[in-house]
Parts: sequence; C-alpha cells; structure tokens
Amino acid sequence: MAEKVAKIGVKREDGYLYFIDKDGDVSRAAMARGGKKGGKASKVSKAGIKKEKGFLYFLDKNGDVSRAKMSRGGTKKKKTAKKAVKKVAKKVVKKVAKKAVKKVVKKVAKKAKKK
Repeated sequence: MAEKVAKIGVKREDGYLYFIDKDGDVSRAAMARGGKKGGKASKVSKAGIKKEKGFLYFLDKNGDVSRAKMSRGGTKKKKTAKKAVKKVAKKVVKKVAKKAVKKVVKKVAKKAKKK
C-alpha cells in the first residue's frame, strides 16, 4: 500500500484540491465548480520532498505526504484469430477487385478500338 514520506499535518478546507507540486511541497488550487474556472495554485506547506520515479505522491487523510508504487506495464492483449482472418480477407478482396476492374477496363478499351 502507501508509505508515509513526511508528517506535515495539513488541515484541509472544502473547495480546494491539494497536491504535491514539482518542488516537493504541498500546494492547493481552487476547484472548478459550475461555470466558474479553477484558481491558481498556492503553496500551503514546505515539505521539500525528492520525488522518485515510479511512485505517486499524495496528501493522505491525516494531511501527511504519502507515496504509493504506480502499477505500470502488464501484458498486451493478443489479437483474436477472428480479427486476423478479417484483416487477411479484406486484403484478398481488394486484390481480386483490382484485377476484375483491370479486366473490365481492358475489354472496354478493345471494344472502343474496334469501333
């Protein structure tokens, strides 16, 4: 789960979004409501946390900075046989259609020359 990085004890106010900024400090911004836009971010507390790659940093329910390992990767979904067959069938149909059109064009050209 999550591990505490720094004990700060920030008291939250309603209507604000609290987050850890790029400097590693706790900041907050007014949340957008209705047609009103959100506000600019302002620092609440200096924490000076050095962020590590692969972790999500957040303010927990006690107002302390915590982090959790991000789940990344996984396996790619395999293409189903049905999709692969459809793809091949489309290519074949296109080739056959092109050949048929070429034959018809040649026949029409021959008839036009005869007249």
